[in-house]
Amino acid sequence: MKKLVLVIVVFMGSFGIIKAQEIAPNAIGLRLGDSEGFGASVSYQRAILEHNRLEFDLGWRNGRNLRGVKGVALFQWIKPLVNDFNWYFGAGGGLSSVTIDIRGTNDNVTDTFGFIAGDIGVEYHFDFPLLLSLDIRPELGFGDDVYDNDNLDFDVGVGVRYTF
Repeated sequence: MKKLVLVIVVFMGSFGIIKAQEIAPNAIGLRLGDSEGFGASVSYQRAILEHNRLEFDLGWRNGRNLRGVKGVALFQWIKPLVNDFNWYFGAGGGLSSVTIDIRGTNDNVTDTFGFIAGDIGVEYHFDFPLLLSLDIRPELGFGDDVYDNDNLDFDVGVGVRYTF
């Protein structure tokens, strides 16, 4: 009987520790992704429920033959892992506009398209106001296919955000 009581106390205590983990009310910083994610993005996260948040990213790219901007909005569910580690998943979408310089000419083509996106990743919240994350964001674009945007892309990103 004492073992059963001990197991229940340990179980309830660990549940309380997991439940006590909170997500930051606000976080702002950078998300550095691959080229399909347009490189660097300014990223803002806002907690809206106990274990949910919204994330807004505004990315840009200015390469040799491509210039563009990309906006993404995601709804995310956050689940605790261990200590200050969380994992999260979400869904959303966005808009993008790109201008492509055609090689060998002075012409360019502009394409604007929408896309839907998923998101899954892990994050670590330090004891001071810093949040690091690593995520994978599959994106499915819809458009005129000038930029090859109607296929599935996997944007891998690392986030560094100040929490407040």
